[in-house]
This record gives sequence, structure tokens and C-alpha cells, in this order.
Amino acid sequence: MKRVCLVLAAILIAAAPPASAAGENDWFVPLGRPPEAPPKRISGGEAFPPLPLPATPLRRSERKREPSPPSLFGKVVWGEQGSFTYTGGNTTQITDWNLCPADLPRLFDKVRGQLGLEYGFDDVSLASFDGDPDKMAVLFFSGTRTLKLDAASLAKLRAYVLRGGMLCFDSVAGSPYFYNSARALMQQAFPELAWRVIPPDHPLYHMVSDVSTVGYSPNVKSNQPYLEGLYVGSRIGVLLSKYGLGCGWDDHPVPLLSQAAYYDPGSADAIGLNLVAYAIGYNHVGMEEARPELFAAIDEKTPTDEFVFAQIKHEGAFNVHPNSATALLAKLRSATALRVNLKRVVIDPNSDDLSNLSFLYLTGLDDFHLSDNAVSALRGFLQRNGTLFINNGLGLSTFDAAVRREMARVLPGANFQPIPLSHSIFSDVVPVSSADYTPAVAMRYKALTTPRLEGITLNGDIRVIYSPIDLEAGWENTEYPMALAYRSDTATPLGMNILMYAATH
Repeated sequence: MKRVCLVLAAILIAAAPPASAAGENDWFVPLGRPPEAPPKRISGGEAFPPLPLPATPLRRSERKREPSPPSLFGKVVWGEQGSFTYTGGNTTQITDWNLCPADLPRLFDKVRGQLGLEYGFDDVSLASFDGDPDKMAVLFFSGTRTLKLDAASLAKLRAYVLRGGMLCFDSVAGSPYFYNSARALMQQAFPELAWRVIPPDHPLYHMVSDVSTVGYSPNVKSNQPYLEGLYVGSRIGVLLSKYGLGCGWDDHPVPLLSQAAYYDPGSADAIGLNLVAYAIGYNHVGMEEARPELFAAIDEKTPTDEFVFAQIKHEGAFNVHPNSATALLAKLRSATALRVNLKRVVIDPNSDDLSNLSFLYLTGLDDFHLSDNAVSALRGFLQRNGTLFINNGLGLSTFDAAVRREMARVLPGANFQPIPLSHSIFSDVVPVSSADYTPAVAMRYKALTTPRLEGITLNGDIRVIYSPIDLEAGWENTEYPMALAYRSDTATPLGMNILMYAATH
């Protein structure tokens, strides 16, 4: 297969690179051996084979000709090409986007060999890319020099991610030029989102194997994996690796760059296999969460005597499962006589008036801090007998720690206590005495078979309800692989019970 052709500016590098880098052009060197065989294009597609874990495969159109591995990744063509002359006189052609040509071929060889799954990749020109995440789950950028993308390309990438796609940036030799430029470009494309370090208990590190410690090249003095992401809903919409992955997938050192910083082959492989599994499992999640919230026109009006689902906006990833609340409210409306408004209201406790609200919902995936004004407003809300329901998105420890720290500021001296099964909160609409959890919960809490809620009591009533295991994930029938979450058959009745308790207390 011929590579995608772009109009490329030639850059000539006629000597081996110096021992230390004076500028980004010194990073423009071959980083791996050429691929043994070119990737194969496909026409149409078929269903991806399922993962050996709870994941929903990507949907594909019917194949029009004999099968090639369906393209899960697209390697994006960008930048310039040039020639590189080794010390011995041999010359090779290099391109910004493909300095390690065998990175994805070797990765998908390992996917086939170790996971038994048939996937492939394709080269992608953004100019002709149609932006459909149902056809290609991940766009993969690799390089060492400054990444430059025009406004039209950034707009296309933003739309792709918001429709359910994932972007992955590999600073393949640990170059600060590629890393810093990719980080800045994505912040430009997603100004409303903030870069977050992916925490150790995130599903990405546990999809196929547990990645808790890693090995690096000598320039990195750490044994902890380091990946950053922009959260879109519950998933990582944009992933950035500060340290190189591709050369590890190619089982190849980086002898031409003494300053290179990258994962060793074993660590790169473990992260890569998890990344492929995550892309498959959360592609469907992304497209489900990208659906617009649907509610009747009457629900768009200013609520009066109806139960209002008011969700707290904060500096972290506050909108974890965008459609789930409306799905639960619709079920509560149909199952009870409670007057329910289906339209979520987003509230900023730092500036908005909370006096007319009786219920607030707080969720997230990562760390967050409440301003002093927000702390005071929430304290007053609870003392006026409002109910705050807190849900830990995906069950992550970073958010859990933030919840306990911030609630200690809101209600000094008050502590979360387990809510006993005899409490009416487990039976207000539908009795819930046992719990169906995702496999990840069984792995973490082996003996847990009952619902787990914690609460803070004020004036004889539970005013703060906290689910340290993701309850909202089960309000729609969507799989979140390796998330600590309730299944739908428990999450829906328990969610309705909590809302009914809040509405009647």
C-alpha cells in the first residue's frame, strides 16, 4: 500500500545528531526500523471481535471484499519530510509523523498474538478524514518536533472527539517540542476542559493487565506510569504520553538521541495493549454519551412545583455521564406519582442562588476544589434541609479523596457513616437489599453483595448521600469496562429511591 501523500517540505540533515539537543531539529532523526510489511487498507468492515472482558465491540458496515483487519487506529500524516545521513554514509528518508514506522504494526501484531484479536491501522490525512468514530476509534499522532495544526483541522478533531472518537499523542522520544505543542493545541481545541494526570486506578491501566509500575530509559527517574488526558463525559477523549511508547512497541532503543525519554518494551507493550482494549470498550461509551439529552418541550420551562435535578458545576470533570440523569428521571416519572422535570439544571454554587432548590447532585472523575463562597453556600443549603447526593464517577480514588476533603470543609466535624440497609432510602420506591456490580467491583471488594452508601446526618435526616461506587453508570444500559460501578438492575431502583427520599425529606 502506498502511503498517503501530502505536499511536504524537504529538510536535509547531513550529519549524525550531536550528543545534546540545541533545538527541535536535532530531534528529527530515525527512531526505529522500517515495518516488515505495509498496513492494509480495508473497504467497508465487519464487527470487531469482542474483547475477553465486558466491552462492546465497534459497529462496522458489511465488508465488500475479502477481509483485512479492521482499522481501529488511524496514524495521522503531518509535518515535513527530509533525509538523514548516518555517520557511515547511509541515507534514509524520514517524516515527522512516522519517525518510528513500525510502532503500530508491531503493536497490532502483539494484539493479535497476545489477545487473539484482529485489528489494524491506516494512515490518515486530516484533509480527507470524515470524522466518524464508528469507522475509526482512535486518531494517533506521533512525533518529536512541534506539531502544527490549522484551525480547520482543530475544529475537525474537536467534532470527532465530541462524537465519541479518541485522540492519542505519543511524544515518541520524549521530546518537549512535540509534547508541549500537542498539549497547547488540544487546550486550544477544548478550552472548557483541563488536562488531568490519569490516576493509577483508572480503567486504562487495568483493561488487560494491571500497570502499576513501569520501566523507562535512563533519562526518566521514575517507576510510575505517566499519562495525561482530557475527560469528555466518563472517558478519556484526548490522551497524551509525555514519554515515548512507539519505540517500545517496536522493541527498539533510541541510540541517535542521548536525551530520549521513553518506556521500555515491556512497559510500552502493557500500556499499548490496555490502550487498544480501552479504545474498543469505550468507543461505544463515547458515542452513547454523545447523544443529545432528550426531553419534552414542557420540561424546558422554568420548573415550579416539580422535582428539579440540579447538578453542581465545579473545576473538575463534573459531567461524567451526560445522558444518565435524564434516563433515570424519566423512569422515576413513569414509576411514581412524583412530579419530575426531566431537564437537568447546572448550578455553580460559587455564584448561583440555591435558596429555591431542595436537591443537588455532585459527581466527578478527579480532584476538585470548592471556593470559600461555594462552601458557605452548600453549608447553608444543607442546614435549610436540602439534600446533596454525591456519586463517584467510575469509582476513582482521586475523586473519593476530594469528596471527603471538601465535605469536611462544608460540614466541619461531620463524618460519612455507612447507611444501614434498614434505612428507608433502600426501599422508598423499590426495595433494594442486594446489589449487582461490575466485575471490577468484585475484584476490588470480593465479598460485597449489598448496596454501599454513606451519609451525613443533620437534624435527624440524612442530608448528604454518597455512593463511592459509580451509581450513575447504571442508569442507562451501557458497559463501562473495568469501572467500579453498579449494574443497571441495581443502579436504577436505587437511584429512584435516592431521588424519592430527597423529594420527600
